[in-house]
Parts: sequence; C-alpha cells; structure tokens
Amino acid sequence: MAREIVKPLWTLFSAIFLIYLVNGAAQPQVPCYFIFGDSLSDSGNNNGLFTVAKANFRPYGIDFPRGPTGRFSNGRNLVDAVAELLGLDSYIPPFATARGMEILKGVNYASGSAGIRNETGRQVGQIISMAMQLQNHQSIVKQIASLRGNNYSSAEEYLGKCIYSVGIGTNDYFINYFVSLSNTSRQYTPQQYARVLIEQYSQQLRTLYNFGARKIALFGLGAIGSAPSEVAACGTKGSSCVAYINSAVQIFNGRLKSLVQELNSNLTNAKFIYIDYYGIGSSYALSRGSLITNVSCCGVKNGLNTCIPFQIPCRNRSRFMFWDGIHPTEATNVFIAARAYKAEFLTDAFPYDIHSLAQLS
Repeated sequence: MAREIVKPLWTLFSAIFLIYLVNGAAQPQVPCYFIFGDSLSDSGNNNGLFTVAKANFRPYGIDFPRGPTGRFSNGRNLVDAVAELLGLDSYIPPFATARGMEILKGVNYASGSAGIRNETGRQVGQIISMAMQLQNHQSIVKQIASLRGNNYSSAEEYLGKCIYSVGIGTNDYFINYFVSLSNTSRQYTPQQYARVLIEQYSQQLRTLYNFGARKIALFGLGAIGSAPSEVAACGTKGSSCVAYINSAVQIFNGRLKSLVQELNSNLTNAKFIYIDYYGIGSSYALSRGSLITNVSCCGVKNGLNTCIPFQIPCRNRSRFMFWDGIHPTEATNVFIAARAYKAEFLTDAFPYDIHSLAQLS
C-alpha cells in the first residue's frame, strides 16, 4: 500500500521538477557572474575600509534577509536582482570575503565611492578604484586557474562563459567633477571630461578582456542631477542646475554606447553591451505617477548622502525611487534589472539585452 502511494507522489514530483528545469528556473544561465563598480553594486567590500562610504548599519538592509551587509539600499541592489534573473542560486560574494570554491561562481569587486579615475572618492576615505578592482580580479583569475589544475587555457575558456557587469563613472561626476572648486571641472569642459573618462575606461575594459572576459554588460550612468542630494544642492538654481548635471552625464553615456560598438569591432569574440540605465530609470519615474522622486526614504544628514544611522525610514518604501540621497530603493533596482535583463524597448540595451548575452556561446 505504501509503495502504491509513494510511486504516484514520486511521479508527480518528477514532473514538477522537469517543468522547473525546462523553464530554466533550476539551471543557471551562466556558470559565473563577476561584478565591477561603485556603491550601486557594492555588497560589502567597503565594510572593513576606513571610509564614510559604508552601509553596514541600520536602516540599510531593513528589507534584506541578512540585514545590513554593506549594500547601499533597503534590500537587494541592482546586481542582486540581475543574479536572480540569471538563475544563480545565491548572491555573488564580495571580494573582501570570497574564499575557496565559491569564487568559481563569481566575485563582486564593487566599492562605494569608487570611480574610473584613481583620485575619485579619496576625500571620503579608502576606496577600491576601478584599477584596483581589476588588480583584485587578476588575483582571482590566478586562483581559478589553480582550482582548475593550473590549466590556464581551461580557466580562460571557463571565464569566457561568464557574465561580467560594470557600472562605474557616477562618482567621477558626483564627487569629483561637480564638487565645488574641483580641479577637473576647471580643467575640462563636460565634453572634454567625458572624452577623458571614456579613454581611461576603454583601457580598463581592454584589461578586463585580456583577463578572459568576453560577455560584458556596461551600465550607463543614471540621472545624477535628479537625485535628492543634487536637487537639494542645486537649491534656488532649480531645474537649470539639475539639467546641466544630467546633460553632462548624457554626454558620457553617448560616448560609452559608441565605445561598445568600437570594442566589439576591434576585439576578437568580444560581446560588450550597453544598458541605458538613465532611460530605464527615467521611464520608471514616469510610469508610476505616485512615485516619490525628489526626497529620500531614509533621513539623510546635511552634506552626506547616506542614511542617518538607526533612524526609522519611511514605511511605503516601494513608493520611493531613492532610498537615501543618491541610491535607489530595492523596488527601483528590481525594475531597472528587469529591463536590463529583458529589454522592453530597443533603447533599453544595445546591441541586445543581458538575457540574449547569456545565451551566446
């Protein structure tokens, strides 16, 4: 009798499991995911650094299962949401704590306040610049080769199947170019600065390519001028100030999109894509009429963009676009990640989205 009951139950379980597999939910679309960037992607690399750019305290992580981890959000950040969409069974560990076999699934190198330029973010304390993140990745690549029997060709083949996401440049504007009495703003016009940044960024991306990366998603910059901290800083200058900042960011984004085309044309088997973070974020604000965009969900100190420690934040967090002075709420992150993964409009991603990138051999 027991066998007669167990058999149909097992058949039902097998059928459900097969549907799960066919739908792709149980099978990761890529073997690994490597992440470079700033606080929009940081998952704890700044926790042990001497810096004010930290998010390892309440109310950060109030909606995250593990509480405050160093993510600059109330819950999941952008790359957490992308990892879920890629079918990965866990979030990617930060370089600061990644150890042993777990590095085969990827590593998150992102650091709050980091930029393309080495000096960006230094005024807030220790940071891990893009150049340093690449150095950290080089050490991980060596460890992966070691785990694969010191077979570098095998490691290179493996790394070529992974997804890489890079989202950096915000701080090169936010706490560099647009800071009062900034050397860069006196030295360069917005057009010149975008060109200089892209030239340096191009070399960094070529270095990443030389370390075996082939499937690389580049996130453009968001509408920095529309963030609560910048709206407040603009004060009486109002919309013209916000428009000036956003215009400079869009010059960078235009050059970054062109760089994608250039890298794909000049590097063998390179598959770079551009994600229009600015456009997707702007459409999120427009699509939800009740969305609060001009103030943050948590209380923010004057002169700082992070939450006041241990203060109680707003309750309806999904109604806010920004969690603190510059960083999005989990709801915003999830929306942008969904459109980056599966483009709703042709302008969302170029030449294709992350889902299509993952399917390529």
